[in-house]
Amino acid sequence: MAQVEKHAPGSFCWLELATTDQNAAKEFYHSLFGWAINDFPMGPGEVYTMFDLEGRNAAAAYNMNQQMRQQGVPPHWMLYMATDSADQTATKTKQAGGKVLAGPFDVMEFGRMATLQDPSGANFSVWQPKSHTGIGVTAVPGTLCWADLMTGDQAGATKFYSDVFGWEITPGQDNTGYLHVKNGADYIGGIPPAEHRPPNVPPHWMLYFYVENCDASTAKAKGLGAKVLMEPMNVQNVGRMSIVDDPQGAGFALFQPLPHS
Repeated sequence: MAQVEKHAPGSFCWLELATTDQNAAKEFYHSLFGWAINDFPMGPGEVYTMFDLEGRNAAAAYNMNQQMRQQGVPPHWMLYMATDSADQTATKTKQAGGKVLAGPFDVMEFGRMATLQDPSGANFSVWQPKSHTGIGVTAVPGTLCWADLMTGDQAGATKFYSDVFGWEITPGQDNTGYLHVKNGADYIGGIPPAEHRPPNVPPHWMLYFYVENCDASTAKAKGLGAKVLMEPMNVQNVGRMSIVDDPQGAGFALFQPLPHS
C-alpha cells in the first residue's frame, strides 16, 4: 500500500459520490471494493460517509438533497483537484471560460472548496486542504487510479485545464487521438476523442478504480445490481477495463493494469 500524505496542486485528491440511496450505495461499494464505512452526522437526517481502505480515506458519499433531485441531477461521482487556493482557482476558471457553480466556501476545519464547470459543461470540484488532505491511499485495489474527461471539445478542454491547473496535455504515441494529462511529473488521466463519449451523455469526468481482475470485478458488480455499460475489453499496452453504473446510476470504470514486466 502506498500512503498519500499530501497532494500536489492539480492532482486528483478526492472523490465523492452523490447518490439517491446512501445505505444501498454503502453496501454496494463495501462489497465491491472492501471499503470500510464511517458515518459522520452532518445535520438533521444527513450523514456524510467516509470510505476507508486499510485505515486510510479512499472516497466519500452523501445522499442528494431534494433540490438536487428536483433539478434532475443524476447520481454521480464528483472528482476533486487539489489547489493551494480555492479562490484563485475559481477566479482562473471564470477567466478561462468556465463557471463557478458553488463557493468557494469553508468546510468546517477540513478545508476550503469550490464546485466548478469547464466550458464544455463537465463539473469538477477543487479542494484546498486544511485538516483533511483527501485520498490517503493509492496503488491498491479499490483506489482511484485514473480519470478521463469525456467531452466533445478536446481542443477547448486542453486550453481550459492547461490555463487553470498548468497541466501538460499531449497526444500519445499510438495515434488513437487520445490525449494524455500530465500534472507535474505524473500522468494522471486523459481526454478521449469526442466519438468515444456515449451519445446523449453530457460531458463529465469518468473515474477509474484499480482492480486485480477486471472480469471478476465486473461480474461481481453486476451481481450486486450494477448495470454493465461496457463489457471488459483490452486497451492495447495498458490493461483491461469495463464501465458500469452502480445500482443508483452513478457511472465509473474498473481498470486492471497490465502486469509489470
